[in-house]
Amino acid sequence: MKKIEAIIHVHKLEDVKYRLISAGVIGMSISEVKAYGHRKGMTTRYRGTERKIDLTTKIKLEAVIEDEIADLAVEQISLAARTGEIGDGKIFVSNIDETIRIRTNETGINAI
Repeated sequence: MKKIEAIIHVHKLEDVKYRLISAGVIGMSISEVKAYGHRKGMTTRYRGTERKIDLTTKIKLEAVIEDEIADLAVEQISLAARTGEIGDGKIFVSNIDETIRIRTNETGINAI
């Protein structure tokens, strides 16, 4: 099993979610996160005062999936989330040794 974590633009969530479901991903967790990266923030004006905003709001999507669809899922995230601009995000892939469904005590692929 693989765990895929993706940090993406907020406005790309629906596209990414649709592509993952089409690729066979059964479930995912989605969180709003603050990110700091290559952009180093931006400057804005609020009530006449200039302020530097160095954290941007992003979406963190997490899914544990079967090894067989991991490459397809990564490809679909990359295609759906890409704008070609700085700040498109990152995808992280990790190995998962075990998964246990608490309610039924199922393990492995059956617990996903």
